[in-house]
Amino acid sequence: MHYQAINLKDKLSKFNDLWSPKVIGEMNDYQFKLLKITGDFEWHSHQDTDKVFFTLEGEMIIDFRDGQVKIPKGEIFILPKGIEMKPSAEKECHIMLLEPRSVVNTGGTEAELTAANDTWI
Repeated sequence: MHYQAINLKDKLSKFNDLWSPKVIGEMNDYQFKLLKITGDFEWHSHQDTDKVFFTLEGEMIIDFRDGQVKIPKGEIFILPKGIEMKPSAEKECHIMLLEPRSVVNTGGTEAELTAANDTWI
């Protein structure tokens, strides 16, 4: 058995593309993904799963039809399934996601910002 911790800073240095989650590990049927964001994403929802957003650097904003949440560095937000949202960040922001292996970043609808799924770094 090979035991090694995952260095998040090292993994983040391996890519620059925005809104394109990169898998860094798995636990049961869940994946840990790193993501760099800036600007606005598309309105979408995930009908079948909750999602966890953990801000590593910067501040992420999630707009809802009836409100907004800001997730600064060092904080997490658990989004219940089925809620329509539009993520954004005013400046580049680094996020770790925890979500089921099969989740597509645009909630299953094909869109301009739909990223390849299951991309490992």
